[in-house]
Amino acid sequence: MRKNVLITGASGAIGSAAALEFAKAGCNLFLVCNSRINELDEFADRLSSGYNIEVFTASVDFSDTAKSKDALEDFLGETTIDILINNAGISYVGLFQDMSPSVWNNIVNINLNSVYSTSSVVIPGMIGKQSGKIINVSSVWGNVGASCEVAYSATKGGVNAFTKALAKELAISGISVNAISPGLVDTPMNSHLSDDELNALFEQIPMGRAASATEIAQCIKKLSEMPSYVTGQIITADGGWT
Repeated sequence: MRKNVLITGASGAIGSAAALEFAKAGCNLFLVCNSRINELDEFADRLSSGYNIEVFTASVDFSDTAKSKDALEDFLGETTIDILINNAGISYVGLFQDMSPSVWNNIVNINLNSVYSTSSVVIPGMIGKQSGKIINVSSVWGNVGASCEVAYSATKGGVNAFTKALAKELAISGISVNAISPGLVDTPMNSHLSDDELNALFEQIPMGRAASATEIAQCIKKLSEMPSYVTGQIITADGGWT
């Protein structure tokens, strides 16, 4: 039986790289994005024809938690998900005192509440099978915090706590819950950084560079293959930075 894999943020760099890794493994994919559905559909068609798998797509707006949960339930129907990759996320760079309530709430909804929405939809099916893998994409800033990224750091810290707590709750059902905590990754989310800023960061990172999205996707794939006894872990992939 082919595994069913649900990936949020699937039109982004890490999400699409993860989709490719699971497609190579012959998994059926359920790919979710926010607004770039046309691009995601084209990508899905390439994966489906290239790897002879089933690929389904949906546009889900995680800024509205209740509606996003309903949309996911409609999207999945009776399908049981074997592996959930919670990758949806946005960032905000700026002084905390300049952040409006609407911006704060939007980041919390998309980065943290989306993990609630997806997990609450797929967990009943996983419990029924007494197996499943949930992998949350966090950040090193969820571990240590970052100046001028307070909201992002807070949500990723919440994802880490969510991971550890839910892992304890679901272990009895044979479901593992872990997180990947990337450092600097070469993605459009970090495109605001100048060359000087990037070089300054590279000097702090022992590996001397950013990770590629493919490297983080490979970490996600490897974590999905770990025994279920590995649960409640925050796996940091940051080139020795923190």
